[in-house]
Amino acid sequence: MASVVVAYSGGVDSTFLLKVAHETLGEKAIGAIGRSPSLPQTDFQQAVDLASLWGVRTHVLETEEMADVNYTSNSPDRCYFCKSELYAKLCEFAQQNGFQWIADGTNLDDTGDYRPGRVAAEERQVRSPLLEARLTKQDIRALSRRMGLPTWEKPEAACLASRIPHGIPVTSESLEQIDKAEDFLRSLGLRQVRVRHHETIARIETAEEEIEKLLDSDVRQQIVNYLRRLGYKFVTVDLAGYHRGSFVPESSQPELVQIDA
Repeated sequence: MASVVVAYSGGVDSTFLLKVAHETLGEKAIGAIGRSPSLPQTDFQQAVDLASLWGVRTHVLETEEMADVNYTSNSPDRCYFCKSELYAKLCEFAQQNGFQWIADGTNLDDTGDYRPGRVAAEERQVRSPLLEARLTKQDIRALSRRMGLPTWEKPEAACLASRIPHGIPVTSESLEQIDKAEDFLRSLGLRQVRVRHHETIARIETAEEEIEKLLDSDVRQQIVNYLRRLGYKFVTVDLAGYHRGSFVPESSQPELVQIDA
């Protein structure tokens, strides 16, 4: 690649890719951050700050997927419409500024998931250098650690809309509600956490070894009080722990314990 726009979110994969692109291509590489209500505000700020610390060029693009009913209706193909909007903006930016390629942080492990956003990437001829190099998430974490990147041990992340079960509309209000709830839970020391948004019910998923923290009486009361202020009527914990990309298991109902006081 002679020049590239990296779809940058501040996660493990895109951070590693942007850092390598910058070291290889210098000013001919730039990170583009798509800012929207579905990107956690903490993640956005951390991504901007980290690139600034390195002296890596970045550009913020305001995406408008919330104006697309195909996205907000929250069908199983929601990610396709989100990525279509993002890649359209990235293509326009690349063409206007003389960049040859657009690249994303897809890795080898991602090919085992249902990812409609990959269709949008293929339609726009987006390159996936980490996938092309057949790097797994474990490989990328190891290489990131070797390079001294602070993201090497960052928990897996996904857009906030992934917390909303298909069929429940995505709104700016619900995304903000989820973002604030997860931010609060992380402030209590939880690392891998999701707040699954079942309208009036918040279903908390966290790593199995962290579930016990949620059941401490003082912590429990703090969580209930804060999430109620956000608008949730019921607060529950999924006893099965964190599940990547899941809402409700298809074969059985999730194990829940209500921590509403």
